[in-house]
Amino acid sequence: MSFQAGSAVLVDVEASSSGSAHCPKTSDLGTRLISAAAMMGAAGTALAIGGRVLDGFIALVGLVAIAEFAGLVLKATKSVLWQGIGLVFGAAYIGVAALFLARLDTYFLIAALGVVIATDTGAYFFGRSIGGPKIAPRISPSKTWAGLLGGMFCAALWLASWAGAFYYIGGHYTFTDLIDAMWDDAIGAALLGAGLALVAQAGDFFESWLKRKAGVKDSSRLIPGHGGVFDRIDGLLPVALVVGLLSTLF
Repeated sequence: MSFQAGSAVLVDVEASSSGSAHCPKTSDLGTRLISAAAMMGAAGTALAIGGRVLDGFIALVGLVAIAEFAGLVLKATKSVLWQGIGLVFGAAYIGVAALFLARLDTYFLIAALGVVIATDTGAYFFGRSIGGPKIAPRISPSKTWAGLLGGMFCAALWLASWAGAFYYIGGHYTFTDLIDAMWDDAIGAALLGAGLALVAQAGDFFESWLKRKAGVKDSSRLIPGHGGVFDRIDGLLPVALVVGLLSTLF
């Protein structure tokens, strides 16, 4: 799905919420920009067309991510038992998330994607600007509490704005109606957005932990300048699970 590419073109996946993140070398910047544009173009086209094209795109990305997850598990442990558990877990984790994404209607799908992008963007800029204490230096040395709070703030702002805009588009055209919508719907959406930002960060930490166990920097070298597909959707996967579950229940 490559949906994090737009918010992390200049940020290494392991430094997205860093207070000391560094930009890639100039020689790598062009490659990263081209790769990001290609990923966003493919994802945007699939989303715009929808239907079987979008389903096929999600399935392809999910299968590649499962393969990369499997590679990390096989490197992370030599125990056949734990390898088996890891492979089953990875297939279920990514497969169910992909299934939920394919089943979401456009409103919830864009909401989920926006939360992840807003989280990455806020985490990077707040983390780099403020710096401060690290969250879990042994797992992801670059991520700070300031970055986490910044990601939560931006995700809350995004989902609140999306909820308010959707209410307005739905037929409530007066300013008073819009304010009512922002109060009634957007406050709850903001709280949900902040919570989903935590979920996205948890997915990021999980992948960072797995890569450390495997002794690698990226899940693969499939995407020039960006690592692997799993690197790009690590935060989206748990968000998809939560949003998919909530949309199913409510």
